[in-house]
Amino acid sequence: MSTPGMKNSFLPPGLVSNLQDVLKKKANTAPVQHDDDDNKSNNKKEEEEESAVQSSSSASTDDYDPSKPVIFVTNSEGIDSPGLTSLVEALVREGLYNVSVCAPQLDKTFSGHSFTHQESISVSTAEIKGATAYEVSGTPVDCVSLALSGALFAWSKPLMVIVGVNKGPSCGHDMFLSSAVAGARQALTSGVPSLSISLNWKKGESQESHFKDAVSVCLPVIKAAIRDVEKGAFLKSSSLHITVPTSPTENKGFKLTKQSLWRSKPIWQAIPANRNPSAARFMANQPGMGLQLAQLGRDASAAGAARRLNSQKKSLEIVESVGVSGKVDLIRTVKYFRLEFQDSNQEETDENLDFRALENGFVSVTPISVSQLIEPDIEMAASEWISDAI
Repeated sequence: MSTPGMKNSFLPPGLVSNLQDVLKKKANTAPVQHDDDDNKSNNKKEEEEESAVQSSSSASTDDYDPSKPVIFVTNSEGIDSPGLTSLVEALVREGLYNVSVCAPQLDKTFSGHSFTHQESISVSTAEIKGATAYEVSGTPVDCVSLALSGALFAWSKPLMVIVGVNKGPSCGHDMFLSSAVAGARQALTSGVPSLSISLNWKKGESQESHFKDAVSVCLPVIKAAIRDVEKGAFLKSSSLHITVPTSPTENKGFKLTKQSLWRSKPIWQAIPANRNPSAARFMANQPGMGLQLAQLGRDASAAGAARRLNSQKKSLEIVESVGVSGKVDLIRTVKYFRLEFQDSNQEETDENLDFRALENGFVSVTPISVSQLIEPDIEMAASEWISDAI
């Protein structure tokens, strides 16, 4: 729950809770409007929202040509990423498809197969020439799920879902973290054929133009996949994850690969509170918030103290920060950390593994199945362990 007037609050939860108490009390002392005024205001707001939804729906219907198949596109980096734009522009130029886009507003690369649950997400129209596009305050999996639900677009089911072009490889164990692979997997579990495409981006070496090159390299495969889906000849139980090498135009061809054990190492860096970018962005977006927080902070401190006193009277223990002596510290310590991923050395030498193919200049094509089959030796070991354990 967020404090009224503050969206995406980056304040500590305890302070937010105290501020809520203060604001509620202030609201109770505000002048009361007549019920008629409230009803008129609410009705007007509902009419405006309904009108906005209807105009958005009619706009998407106007762009829809029922004689053409629908290709749905999303990605992990966000609606403004060059990889998404390059892919959509290439599909639109073909003139053979209804191209629909629903992508995250922000970078959600490592969100994995996560949904936004029990929270509302916002959906706004976006401008991509030749396509019907929306940006969503959610994850790639949200985008795919929402699009396939039938609530957003004029069509009921696309011919294919394509996720990409995504920045950076998703090889080995990183496929479990990749929201690009997750978006394609979500389509597959919903009965829609899918592809995910990534560029093996390297800092200091890769350029934005490489996204267009990656699309050019993959376009024949995309068109062949669409053709075979229409014929009913495409893969039924798996998606394909395509990773283009760092220099797309110098690739040695396509290579069918296996998922490796490659993984990147998570590195957590401590960030000083005064350098926390999230807090800085929050304050920058709240004009005049400094003075308001100063006043509300004093009230909130009093409210928090009163709440803790009441809780203690009810024999409830509230510990926000405990010192060496075991006494309750009324000042909570907040620390900030930033997660970064670092490549790790791999000893696997099989040339048919995904990351080895990329290193050797090939375009890696890895089948991704929703069925996690257990290898016979693992199944036997698990069976023996359970028998011994029970």
